[in-house]
Amino acid sequence: MQLGDALAWLDSHQNLERMLADSRQAVPDLDRMRRLMDVMGDPQTTYPIIHLTGTNGKTSTARALTTLLLAKGLSVGTFTSPHLERINERLAADDQPVSDAELADLLSSIADLERLVFGDTNIRLTWFEILTGAAYRWFAERPVDVAVVEVGLGGRWDATNVGDGVVAVVTNVGLDHMEFLGPTRADIAKEKAGIIKPGSTLVLSETSPELIETFEDEHPGTTHLKDRDFDLERNDLAIGGRLLTLRTPQASYEDVFLPLHGRHQADNFLDALVAAEAFFDRAIEPDLVAEAAAITKSPGRLEVVGRRPLIILDGAKNVPGAEAAAAAIDEEFADVNSRILVVGMLRGKGKEPEEMLHALGVEKARLLIACPPPSPRAQPPEDLEKAAQALGVPALTAPSVEDAVGLAQAEATEDDLILVTGSLYVVGAARASLGFH
Repeated sequence: MQLGDALAWLDSHQNLERMLADSRQAVPDLDRMRRLMDVMGDPQTTYPIIHLTGTNGKTSTARALTTLLLAKGLSVGTFTSPHLERINERLAADDQPVSDAELADLLSSIADLERLVFGDTNIRLTWFEILTGAAYRWFAERPVDVAVVEVGLGGRWDATNVGDGVVAVVTNVGLDHMEFLGPTRADIAKEKAGIIKPGSTLVLSETSPELIETFEDEHPGTTHLKDRDFDLERNDLAIGGRLLTLRTPQASYEDVFLPLHGRHQADNFLDALVAAEAFFDRAIEPDLVAEAAAITKSPGRLEVVGRRPLIILDGAKNVPGAEAAAAAIDEEFADVNSRILVVGMLRGKGKEPEEMLHALGVEKARLLIACPPPSPRAQPPEDLEKAAQALGVPALTAPSVEDAVGLAQAEATEDDLILVTGSLYVVGAARASLGFH
């Protein structure tokens, strides 16, 4: 198959979220995924895996971890989600996305295997299971020295969990995807804890006392707990990023420059550093840590893509993410007094329009432009418009992200700040419309 045909075949498969929403009888399990991996020869067992979960920060942590492992001279496979502009971004080797030809071949082979394994039954793989299988196979074929694998949804029943992580990273536990994982933080923690394999090393940045036992119950061999075994001793604003001093279980790293916006990005880099140390079971050379930090990127996360007016993209998908984005803008761009928000959101529990807009600090904006993300789960922009107006903020709707960004640019002065946010689908579409790749 050519890539277009392969992607059309992929898109004919349901997402697990839609499957669960469509049938109250549907129960998440790993049976389909295990059968697929078995017929592939279990490629996920041929290299060590560092497995990441958490409500926010997973992708930024995965990218930082990849950079640290590359600095140590390893070949690294990275599986992240969602993508910003092209599906190829989800599968990367040595920080380079899978090529169109390779992706087409991987999807074609899984199409053949799906027919072989499930035959004429009604059983079909999910969209995410197919991509996970493709990633695990591709990493084995290259081969890579280590795979950095980000969970898609939850953890315990996520397709990626057919792989056994030698290190498990939990960035935090918040209220997101509650219709599938919740309804409480304790429920969500139990799902995320499912990636921890007995005897593995756990890097735990969720410090709520009532949740820690949930993770310890999975019997990790070693637990590195934030604020006990590692922390940030310095997290200062610097020109173009943050200046950090990081204490880890193995060492202390002083005056490390991280060229990312947002106080929370320092936490993500710290998680990545502790995970890298756990993988090697030793400290990492300070010069390599400084080198890796200096080139760490996280596209679509408080990413500056324009000046005069200042244009910032951030995929804040839930209330904690929105609060982090608003706090970062208040701290790092406080001299910009006039703001325009371009917001598009997905439907779902924990994504109520007024709550999300309040978390984004919409009251400080002079205009909100609501738009639909390019997704079948898009929340109607009219809902955001009404919520903004109820909070006393002038609001408009636009039929697309591209139109919304264009309208914001037309309305802005050179001294304005335009924040495009609400979903990574919105951020990806905005990047494309701005020609920023």
